[in-house]
Amino acid sequence: MGYEREIEVARTAALRAGQLALRYQNQGVEPETKPDLSPVTIADRESERLIASLLAEAFPEDGLLGEEGGSKRPASGRRWIVDPIDGTREFLRGLPNWAVLIALESGGGVDAGVCHFPALNVTYHAARGAGAWRDDSRIRISKIAEPAQAVLYISELNEMAGLAFAPRLIEWTRQFGMVHNYSSCQDAMYVAAGQAEVSIQAGGKAWDLAAPRIVAEEAGRCSSTLTGASRSTEATA
Repeated sequence: MGYEREIEVARTAALRAGQLALRYQNQGVEPETKPDLSPVTIADRESERLIASLLAEAFPEDGLLGEEGGSKRPASGRRWIVDPIDGTREFLRGLPNWAVLIALESGGGVDAGVCHFPALNVTYHAARGAGAWRDDSRIRISKIAEPAQAVLYISELNEMAGLAFAPRLIEWTRQFGMVHNYSSCQDAMYVAAGQAEVSIQAGGKAWDLAAPRIVAEEAGRCSSTLTGASRSTEATA
């Protein structure tokens, strides 16, 4: 099954929502604090509403799961998973590495995804069995196999402090040629495009993981848990 129309609609929705959010970033917005202590802005909420409207117009039988509360039960067995601004803290600080994430889930797995970086004017997308793309160019993972030559990205290092492996983490990272810390999905896109070899993320919700994972996996990345087990592509709330 092809997902050409789904990708086209999702890319259009991500571009339009990104333009909306970018206007808010340029003019400045005041954040609110959610119950989990993460920030949210009017840009997050309005971007999610715009995406939900465009997806509902194109695919009225599909469901929705949005980070900012958007929810709709599917009649088709398919569900769109949306993060209107992945990296709200970066967004608020005027940094460019925040993204609009849209993914399509069906049958317990993610079939298509779009990761759009409005401030960088770059869009990644993928569909199951159709490869991964940055704008209109095919991307693939790096062939580097030696850690000493590899680049490692760790997302939200502070979130790993309480995990069992944390005391050994710094020593383990010494084997890599370069180690960086990010808190949005940019690191996964670097891996997908062959610009880095490894990315680690502690936790994450469906809206954080669904779109980046399908892009990275279609580029050839192997996903696993920190215990080494194969990681399901299922995206649940």
